[in-house]
Amino acid sequence: MGVQISGLSNLKRKLDSLPKYMNTAVRNATYELTDSIQGEAQANLQSSIKYSSGELAGSVKTEVTTDNEGNIVGHVWSDKKQAIFREFGTGKVGQHSNKELPPGVSPIYTQTVWFFPVASTSDNLTQLYGIPTINIQGKEFYRTGGQPAHPWLYPALKNVSEYSDEVYAKHFRNELRKAIR
Repeated sequence: MGVQISGLSNLKRKLDSLPKYMNTAVRNATYELTDSIQGEAQANLQSSIKYSSGELAGSVKTEVTTDNEGNIVGHVWSDKKQAIFREFGTGKVGQHSNKELPPGVSPIYTQTVWFFPVASTSDNLTQLYGIPTINIQGKEFYRTGGQPAHPWLYPALKNVSEYSDEVYAKHFRNELRKAIR
């Protein structure tokens, strides 16, 4: 008298399909989390910029890729150069401003003042931010020792990271339900 197991081939098929479902869960969760980081980063920018067209906040992009080892990786960034200046500050002022740096990030700050033409911007930076001007050979320049940091991306990443485990768990549960149907 032998033991007969019914549905074994069906069980094997479902177990074999699990990696595909789990990969989908990771990808979907990573998309959700990068979108959340993007939304919080944009809100951080919009709430910390007094005079803005919204261009910087609108420049925050997301992408989900698979790296060379097969890991699914979410990316959130801005391709505007002022984004990094805003995150870390500039010059001595930025170096000494209050900010939390991501692990492994050590910016190097310019230690001397610098000048840029008043004509290079349509805004009056003296009125807006109190940046002094200086006249050099008949041309007006702004003089600055830097701007303070106004972190917007790293705080968004840290905040979303606090609930990322729950997002992954939700997507794993959803995909597992599909796999065992």
